[in-house]
Amino acid sequence: MLIGRTLGSYFSRQFLKTIFLVFATVFTLVYTLDFVELMRRAGDAPAATPAVIAQLALFRTPAIAEQVMPFAVLFGSMAALLQLSRKLELVVARAAGISAWQFLQPGFLIALLIGVLSVTVYNPVSAILKQRASILETQTFSRPTQNREKPIWIRQRSQDGQAILRGDGSATDSPTLYGVTVYAFDPTGVFTHRVEAKEATLHEGFWELKDARILSATEEPQSHERYLIASNLQPSQVRQSFIEPDAVPFWSLRETINRMAQADINVTAYQLHYDLLLARPLLFIAMVFVAASVSLRFFRFGGVAMMVLGGVAAGFMLYVATELMAELGAAGIISSLVAAWFPAVVGSLLGTLALLHQEDG
Repeated sequence: MLIGRTLGSYFSRQFLKTIFLVFATVFTLVYTLDFVELMRRAGDAPAATPAVIAQLALFRTPAIAEQVMPFAVLFGSMAALLQLSRKLELVVARAAGISAWQFLQPGFLIALLIGVLSVTVYNPVSAILKQRASILETQTFSRPTQNREKPIWIRQRSQDGQAILRGDGSATDSPTLYGVTVYAFDPTGVFTHRVEAKEATLHEGFWELKDARILSATEEPQSHERYLIASNLQPSQVRQSFIEPDAVPFWSLRETINRMAQADINVTAYQLHYDLLLARPLLFIAMVFVAASVSLRFFRFGGVAMMVLGGVAAGFMLYVATELMAELGAAGIISSLVAAWFPAVVGSLLGTLALLHQEDG
């Protein structure tokens, strides 16, 4: 049974207001901390004026704040329910014959709406701003490479055979790798030689390696100031693979995955990020379930502090489960589909079970 329109609108505004306030508080805190950190790093950079640092921090903050959106939904929902309970509005709703499942409908609807908007609107904006932040940071601090936590691996085929390229870093706005090692194989798959180079830039049909050193089991090491390797890859394909998954807008992720797969580039991280975005609305609904399971106790019964602590612990456990499944998915141990949807589905089911136990015994 659906809740009345007037009461539903009132509850929806309460959920929306508290979730927005929590997220705005986190966003402001992240921006302030990032601004202070960037100002600390700006001491040796003449181009790092306060205005530029403020702009850079503003570009970086949305992507960081996006990661705490589930907690904003959790704590905002808890605050809304606790406020309604403190004002005895939930007591009046129950006295009017409205069950918990009915007055939680606005919360579920708001969580679903926020989840959809965060994927379709907020994520593309934050991803584009993150790309601009990388370019601005490179220009401001004179950093030619884009730092990555893991090396870049690229596999290719050409008329000369197969090759595997490993790079320690990449350029921000061009298909260039730094700290490159190339493992070359002949058309039959037999290893032939290894090439170490300071950097490698992909052009149409070939890689250009600078300060290259060729190591082979059958010949003496050779050094070349410029060395070319044939390639079947397109610069646009490889340039896209240098961008971190969370810097690719949602509407471009599917195309990016397809193009990288055609180039035999590992797409596990991008596919996992895509599935996580698709599962986000259900994860937000799971957060409302968790909030409801610890926030429906009447104030006159006491134990409010323990309820809040229980909600924080439950949210933290769900976050740990999400991160653990994401790591397993990124490592290829489980499929990205399972890694993305498992925490949201299990969280929703456990929240439903907890509410059923509280409401229906």
